[in-house]
Amino acid sequence: MIIENPQESRKEWLKIIFAYHAKFNKRTGEMQFWTHENHAIELYRTEMIESRMNYIHENPVRAGIIEKPEDYMCSSARNYAGLEGLITVDHW
Repeated sequence: MIIENPQESRKEWLKIIFAYHAKFNKRTGEMQFWTHENHAIELYRTEMIESRMNYIHENPVRAGIIEKPEDYMCSSARNYAGLEGLITVDHW
């Protein structure tokens, strides 16, 4: 979809990036969009769940997109901070 979108200004750059990463993975074709470097773990303790959730909530802060996790509109961190989010969240 990115390659075919006439409004995507980064099309050529993204094409180079996707092709570069596909070179190092035998499971992909000419381009790779998703990473294959995830490390799935079973979350069996409350502390582990909270730790991973905090890590996810902090991602946009580490990326420099926002200053506080609850400032990111697409994050459940808003719900946990007592703010209205884009989705309804059943609190852990």
